Amino acid sequence: MKKRTLGFWEIWNMSFGFLGIQFGFALQGGFMSRIFQTLGAEKDAIPLLWIAAPLTGLLVQPIIGYLSDRTWSIKWGRRRPYFLIGAILSSLALFFVPYSPALWIAAGFLWVLDASINISMEPFRALVADKLPNSQRSYGFVVQTLIIGIGTWIASNLPWLVSKLGVSDSAPLGVVPMSVKIAFAIGAFVFLISILYTVFTTTEYPPEDMEEFEREKAKKNNFIPDILNNIGSMPLTMKKLGVIQFFSWFAFFTMWSLANPALTEHVYKTPAPIEAAYDMNLPAQAQAFDIANTAFQKSSNLVGSAMGIYGLSSMAFALLLVLYTSKRNINRKLVHMFSLIFGGLGFILMNYASPENLMYCFILIGFAWGSILSMPYAMLSSSVDPKKMGVIMGIFNMFIVIPQIIAALGGINFISGLLGEEAINAMTVAGISLIIAGLCNLLITNKNAISYQAEEL
Repeated sequence: MKKRTLGFWEIWNMSFGFLGIQFGFALQGGFMSRIFQTLGAEKDAIPLLWIAAPLTGLLVQPIIGYLSDRTWSIKWGRRRPYFLIGAILSSLALFFVPYSPALWIAAGFLWVLDASINISMEPFRALVADKLPNSQRSYGFVVQTLIIGIGTWIASNLPWLVSKLGVSDSAPLGVVPMSVKIAFAIGAFVFLISILYTVFTTTEYPPEDMEEFEREKAKKNNFIPDILNNIGSMPLTMKKLGVIQFFSWFAFFTMWSLANPALTEHVYKTPAPIEAAYDMNLPAQAQAFDIANTAFQKSSNLVGSAMGIYGLSSMAFALLLVLYTSKRNINRKLVHMFSLIFGGLGFILMNYASPENLMYCFILIGFAWGSILSMPYAMLSSSVDPKKMGVIMGIFNMFIVIPQIIAALGGINFISGLLGEEAINAMTVAGISLIIAGLCNLLITNKNAISYQAEEL
């Protein structure tokens, strides 16, 4: 089927749901560690509490990709039913997670939240490949990245903004501040509305051969064999991209799980107070704890706001790429390589950052983030069977979640521990990992993956 070239606003509409998805991810990535610490988690335990995120991605994304490849509704299309289901579940989880009364309940909500976000996210990746001709793939994924950057910046600043509007950052022991609760409620609303916008403004192509599609759909019991067969027959380019993804996502998982304890301690000098260090029966000690806890909550707002800068710089980076790729081809390999190296330098420079210049570290990290969200998918979608785009995108997610599982199970604590006990060492490890990911782009040799190749007539 020859796909028509889409205009900017058509691509914008079909990608707009990513604004809500990124609200969910940014609030989760920027503030779940803060919620865990507020509920009493120690710094070294935080990565393990985060294991819900990659595990649910490992299980959910291939399943949703496989099911969406085999779904077709004249009214709802192929991918849109999954957008909607995921949006409803994600919005509910986002609203309730900051009300968790105990650490294990917050960890449980993270499972629900991440699984629900994954239900929506994977089909969005496949939708770009479904709707766009090869010549627009880079453009389409970059527009998605532009929207993701907007969502990251706004959502990361929500607790800070709500606090500036007069909502308190103070809260009793073991209670998440109201500023965070309101921010998550806003995120839940935006998530649902943005997904609904895409659902009702976007149409999808039907399967090219409906009879063949129905025959494939009738094969009820081939789910596991099909998944295993697709893993076994993975194209070489996909495997090479997987190596790049491994080191890239190890770095970003480290940031999401440990940036808050690392930066509140190293840059803002306000680490989370440990309850056991205070005798709460003594008024002076209780007051000292409240002062330390409020300082930690306020600096956590500033860390979240600083992290929003990487969303802003990824948005600017994506905007430049949108303007360029709308008219010209790009060398995806070189763009991705240098972007990741810049991001790695941003992490390493956090060792020398102050509250005033921390933003520059996140500007560099934003270049890497903007590229991670577009270039690997543009390279992958140009080198795999379009009929299997959903399941392939789901399987590709393994290269995202496996490094996160390794990090959560103690990998990041072990490696950063080799450098010393300071929490900031985790950011150094993230930087080194991202630079390695950048250099691994030299493995990519497939011309179709590197840049769009016009078809010969």
